[in-house]
Amino acid sequence: MVKKESAPLPTKENWGPVPKGWKRDHLLGLEGMSAGEINIILDQAQRFRDEILCRPGSDRKIPLLAGKAIVNLFFENSTRTRTSFGLAGRRLGADIIEFSAATSSLSKGETIIDTAKNIQAMGVDAVVIRHSCPGTPHLLAEKLENCNVINAGDGTHEHPTQALLDILTIRQKFGSLKGLTVALVGDIAHSRTARSNIWGLKALGAKVIVCGPSTLVDSNWEKWGVEYSYSLDKILPRVDVFNLLRIQFERQVVRPFPSIREYAHLYAMDASRLARCKKDVLIIAPGPINRGVEITPDVADGPQSAILEQVTNGVAVRMAALWMCLKNKG
Repeated sequence: MVKKESAPLPTKENWGPVPKGWKRDHLLGLEGMSAGEINIILDQAQRFRDEILCRPGSDRKIPLLAGKAIVNLFFENSTRTRTSFGLAGRRLGADIIEFSAATSSLSKGETIIDTAKNIQAMGVDAVVIRHSCPGTPHLLAEKLENCNVINAGDGTHEHPTQALLDILTIRQKFGSLKGLTVALVGDIAHSRTARSNIWGLKALGAKVIVCGPSTLVDSNWEKWGVEYSYSLDKILPRVDVFNLLRIQFERQVVRPFPSIREYAHLYAMDASRLARCKKDVLIIAPGPINRGVEITPDVADGPQSAILEQVTNGVAVRMAALWMCLKNKG
């Protein structure tokens, strides 16, 4: 058998410029972003996935951001997002600085603005920020000069790159989101991922249903054209994509339901519920997943699940976000 040779690795010179429809220096959220802008970043992410990340062999770098410095400024715990941004930057040839809040001058009383300005003064070109306070990325975008800001999650507000990788995963299966019904199931009240998904899905023409206990799902979403349901079983046959959200106990003041067992009984996606869904239904989850709570192991590891595909897409989306924001300003 003749071994098939892979296509040549794209170079910095032949990759091409940032698409003209992209005018943003920062990626702070999907609220107010047009379908055209979302599709531009999805198209670029798909290209990074196909031509760089998933190519055979070990050489999977393209120096589009060579000489640039990016700091991961994370004030909350993270595995997938932080690692994904770090890997994305390195695949693009940038220098990555990992910031630790616990050992920084913040513990001595320094403000986050002063910390960010001092880091920028060292020659940093972009800040990837995760913080428990909503609006922190927007504040940094206002205060920092000549520095791009990427929102990696701000409190319960938004998590734009997570929503983009979710949407990219859906688009890969169905080709288009227009006319699809997507259900976000679980802790809508505390989920920044849910909010970013809602804005992105609606912009691309999908119908959105939020589903979960009445303590976590607000009927006020109807004002923004989002359907709500307190029963997962009632919506099973109608939905093309289920996005199963983690219960975020760390952001809750009081327990929103009597027990984990009761929640799993009413809202976990298991084999019996999956059998009542459409045959081509797609199951995704932003992670980390709690097996046996929002999803059972057989479904999480089954053929309808694209959870690990989301992780791969996450690196591609973050490569696209870093490159497009940095090169647009550069």
